[in-house]
Amino acid sequence: MPILIVALGVIILLFLIMKVELNTFVALICVSFVVALMLGMDLNSIVKTIESGIGGQLGHLALVFGFGAMLGKLVADAGGAYQIATSLINKFGRTHIQIAVVIASFIIGIALFFEVGLVLLIPIVFAIASELGISVLYLGLPMVAALSTTHGFLPPHPAPSAIATAYGASIGQVLLFGFILAVPTMLIAGPLFSRLAMKFMPQLFSRKITPPLFENSANYSLDNLPSFALSALTSLFPVILMLIATLGSLLLPVDTPLKKVIEFIGAPGMAMLLSLLFAIYSMGYARKIPMKQVMNSLEQAIRQIGMMLLIIGGGGAFKQVLVDGGVGAYVATLFQHSSLSPLVLAWLIAAILRICLGSATVAALTTAGLVSPLMIASAVNPALMVLATGAGSLIASHVNDAGFWMFKEYFNLSIKETFATWTLLETIISISGLGLVLLLHLAIR
Repeated sequence: MPILIVALGVIILLFLIMKVELNTFVALICVSFVVALMLGMDLNSIVKTIESGIGGQLGHLALVFGFGAMLGKLVADAGGAYQIATSLINKFGRTHIQIAVVIASFIIGIALFFEVGLVLLIPIVFAIASELGISVLYLGLPMVAALSTTHGFLPPHPAPSAIATAYGASIGQVLLFGFILAVPTMLIAGPLFSRLAMKFMPQLFSRKITPPLFENSANYSLDNLPSFALSALTSLFPVILMLIATLGSLLLPVDTPLKKVIEFIGAPGMAMLLSLLFAIYSMGYARKIPMKQVMNSLEQAIRQIGMMLLIIGGGGAFKQVLVDGGVGAYVATLFQHSSLSPLVLAWLIAAILRICLGSATVAALTTAGLVSPLMIASAVNPALMVLATGAGSLIASHVNDAGFWMFKEYFNLSIKETFATWTLLETIISISGLGLVLLLHLAIR
């Protein structure tokens, strides 16, 4: 059975990394080959599948991840992240700093892909944690809860937007219900979960984690820091460009030259490149920092994320093997004659596909294709179907998902610790989302 093969593959991977202590990237590639053979894939196609999985994952992330790391390094080295951190601390105080991080992450998460938001917010979260002398996980968990919630529930993110079309749902209704759903969900999975985790896993929150992007930064002089406005503008420049592109694509007529230009500038790769160039000026040249020193910061940023990029690519290879090996098609056949409520069925199929395939977007889109015919005979609101599917697609992120490895590497956790924090957080978002969808369904019937 394909699902048992997936489970066996995950067990082998964990054994290789945790017991044999094999390099994570090497282990992912080895397991990808083994699982491909167990799934009966054609020998001549296995290498191509693994290559396309790595390329597909890094093709989507390499520009964003690389430029984002460089941008974060420049802002951090110039003291911009420290300036933003101290300003937020002064505004909200130590007691409410989690809420400040959640609000900032939610706003950024609406406009940006999960990975982009994570890369941009990491330096700021580390700076706040360092300044207050608190655990970075105490702020990191609420941050990723907000980013993940917006990614799964709110257009213009790819999965909610695409499945809204598949279900024939109103984008306006999806946004309205999505906000109603997202706010309590991210508060449960973020601040509430992090405080419970501190009680049950205190060792994680007492450990010092080395900041990944500005570990060599000097002690900052308050007189020499860039202003809060300039620091925030530099950090949020990609958000601004992508938000303009999103609004342009929604409001401007189709195929107009202006719309094409705006969408080109707001594409993630181009937005990050333009933002990096602006950061080189605002955090470097304008502050009379020698260009050689600025370029040295960029090189350090790439060296620090090199292995992380390979590991994420390896996760993409594993995911692609599962997709091409027919795991998704097998899951589809399991629910052909189910009598469950369409809302529960959509969540369940998306959840199983997410666990098996790794990608939340792939899980959501596949589910929409399978469940759409069932809506014809039911009275379920299509917008709620979108949210139920989105909730299911977020559950139990593990070793076949790029987000798992990003969280693990950035926060310097073991695999076991990542399961206990990131995977559990994603599951809380998924289950809370389903519960709130069902409550909304009862309320608007």
